[in-house]
Amino acid sequence: MEFSLSTEQKQIRDTVAEFVDEEVVPRAAEIDAEDEFPRDLVDEMASLGLMGMPFPEEWGGAGLDYHSYVIGVEEISRGSGGLGTVVAAHTSLAGGMVYDFGDDRQREEYLAPLARGDEVGAFALSEAGAGSDVPAMETTANREGDEYIIDGGKLWISNGSVADTVVVFAKTDEDAGKGGISSFVVRPDEDEGFIVEGTEDKLGDKGCPTAELRFDGLRVPASRRLGDEGDGLVQALKTLNKGRITIAARSVGIARAALDAAFDYAHEREQFGQSIAEFQAIQHKLADMDTKVNAAKMLTHRAADRYGDGEEFVKESAQAKLYASEVSREVANEGVQIHGGYGYVKDFPAERFLRDAKINEIYEGTSEVLRNTIAGRMAERR
Repeated sequence: MEFSLSTEQKQIRDTVAEFVDEEVVPRAAEIDAEDEFPRDLVDEMASLGLMGMPFPEEWGGAGLDYHSYVIGVEEISRGSGGLGTVVAAHTSLAGGMVYDFGDDRQREEYLAPLARGDEVGAFALSEAGAGSDVPAMETTANREGDEYIIDGGKLWISNGSVADTVVVFAKTDEDAGKGGISSFVVRPDEDEGFIVEGTEDKLGDKGCPTAELRFDGLRVPASRRLGDEGDGLVQALKTLNKGRITIAARSVGIARAALDAAFDYAHEREQFGQSIAEFQAIQHKLADMDTKVNAAKMLTHRAADRYGDGEEFVKESAQAKLYASEVSREVANEGVQIHGGYGYVKDFPAERFLRDAKINEIYEGTSEVLRNTIAGRMAERR
């Protein structure tokens, strides 16, 4: 494993960081307060190739290696946690499903607009009774001739209310258990019966709309099924395993922002005739925060490298997501503590970092599920 970035990766990091510092950071508090999808920033990211970073140029993408994409997500999330989720859900989940499991026609028709950033994607898997327990889903897709009729609903769908393409998972065989789930490309503006019930008022992750969706006799051509019938659960798990690397990157980005803010504040804030950064208690906090951030970053980069090199990466992605997500919350919490009373008010970004960090421990695999995954992989290797 290389512990330094290539020249190209450094250029990508610097390019994205410049965009984030100039365009995202000044808007972050506004995005958080208004909780509106930042369409103009998404369009700007599209013009820079940031909405399709890991996809080949022939399908509209930037043709970057996966590690470079992870670096990009980290930088975007450093500016805005919500914007980081927008990109991750669009690219890793929706785009990743079409790229990995679609045929060339589907890639041309549905992936290319996503990769160019002309359209926004969403990934509709979770339901009220089927979060971690995916096979418990109740949404069905019954075939009639050359169409499937989808009925049911989905919860907690990032980008769900603004997406042009939604990858929907539904049961095509209710008696087949885990093997009875399939995935479909749904076009909200074209397919009658696609209903947005509303969006959630969340603790953090603002700017990325999290929608409740309902499907009422929604007809989808069979040509929009991804892969074979019954492949849906395997597709979802493969996609989530890979996507966890980008959630680890989002976690690192937020943790870095929280650390930077705490470091700067500690050197500006004076008490008892000196900056609080001169007190050993604060120095130790900052030292621990920095150590954790760098450890989380190394786990994330290791997972990205293993995936990019075609090596087994499931355990590594679970470890990266687990550790980085918990570190982001811990570092953001210490950032609030260092800010003292100012950390508890919205005039300073410290409290926003803490709110944005918490979701990392929940979506795309809870910490509890990830510990099961890691333990299971350890047992397999004995």
